[in-house]
Amino acid sequence: MIAASLAPYWERIVLLVDIALALTTSTHALLTKADPRGASGWIAVAWLFPIFGSLLYYMFGINRVEARAKRLRDTGSGPQASTVIVAPGDDGMATALARIGDAVTLWPRLAGNQLEILHNGEEAYPAMLEAIAGARHSIWLATYIFDTDEVGHLFIDALADAHRRGVRVCAMADGIGELYGWPRAVSLLRSAGVPAERFLPPQLLPPQLYLNLRNHRKLLLVDGEIGFTGGINLSARHVAHDGKRRVTDMHFRLRGPVLAQLAEAFAADWNFVAGENLELPSIPPPAGDSVCRVIVDGPDEDLNRLLLAIVGAISLARREILIMTPYFIPSVDVLAVLQAAALRGVEVTIVLPVHSDLRWVDWATRRWLPPLLERGVHVFLQPPPFAHTKLFVIDGEYAQIGSANMDPRSLRLNFEIVVEIYDAVFCVQLARHITDARTRSQRITLERLAATRLLARVRNSLFWLLSPYL
Repeated sequence: MIAASLAPYWERIVLLVDIALALTTSTHALLTKADPRGASGWIAVAWLFPIFGSLLYYMFGINRVEARAKRLRDTGSGPQASTVIVAPGDDGMATALARIGDAVTLWPRLAGNQLEILHNGEEAYPAMLEAIAGARHSIWLATYIFDTDEVGHLFIDALADAHRRGVRVCAMADGIGELYGWPRAVSLLRSAGVPAERFLPPQLLPPQLYLNLRNHRKLLLVDGEIGFTGGINLSARHVAHDGKRRVTDMHFRLRGPVLAQLAEAFAADWNFVAGENLELPSIPPPAGDSVCRVIVDGPDEDLNRLLLAIVGAISLARREILIMTPYFIPSVDVLAVLQAAALRGVEVTIVLPVHSDLRWVDWATRRWLPPLLERGVHVFLQPPPFAHTKLFVIDGEYAQIGSANMDPRSLRLNFEIVVEIYDAVFCVQLARHITDARTRSQRITLERLAATRLLARVRNSLFWLLSPYL
């Protein structure tokens, strides 16, 4: 009887709590979200799903990194334009792109760099391990996935050996990416005495679970003289001849002044996870003929830097745009400039895997393709093995390499690092890789998409609705 009489009061209390939470969530989304679609989406979730919707927003919708990232910027860990060697100016598209990059990144282009393509783990891992073995002063390593399979143990052992011989080692793994392996890589490194940190790891007390806001950057710097970046994680999955787990990818070895910008990017991340200000190495001397610039992007003060650079480059293309990416969910901005480029006669080619490791992303991608195909964009589906490579080449003169995919997770939700390349000789090599893959791929057409069975089209459209969160 007493419980029954109290029931209406509890119902009213729950209702009032739900209304208060929904109002708080709505107000926060209105005041903090940069995209009205994102704000309206979270407001709808808060009101349609009592209490649970507000809890989802608290867990996944709030950018808790931004304030702390701004404090890092105040420590002086941001770009130091006065400490770099500025590349000489030139005419044409490079000058126009340089202006965009200057305004967006706060870093100038740097001349005198050398770049080398490393295909798959077969080429990348031996080169990286050799550099670690030869380190004299410092090793700075950041990765998204740090597996503890046979490849991961090779790197753990190499870092531990370097630490024992007196090299200053700083190793960082993403708190979610590290979960691919057991036991955890950071735990194994710490047990060997190696300074190792996790980027925003999940934890119970206080509750902390960020499926977004991941550090997707892959970076290895040795003695401030040699660097590696690209799309390859530390995992046997990237050993391409390994049958069932086979993944193809591309990594890059870099030398020259651009390492100074890569070092600043790593130092800012290390300050975030370890609270330590690293002493930046001296700017390396010129080592080649490539002009480069680093773009760091993330859901903090760096938000939209990469997106603006991509949109600017596409807008300036005169002949050819080549894109290779494992995941393709374009923002409205990218969709529009790709359509406009095709309409003005630029040959636009996008090479995607026929199946990625995230099928729900593939389904959403299929729904994004018709508006591009209608305007003359060429889309090709690359057969297995799964190509995890990320390349972006404009007119054979300008390119971007690094960790970013062409999707909202990379362009809005994760921390990424990309290197701009102004070097026709090297860009032609990258373009050839994409065009070679295109010849092995199947072109997708509007007719083929229209022939997709109804249930599959409905499924694709449902995941298309979730595109901002995939």
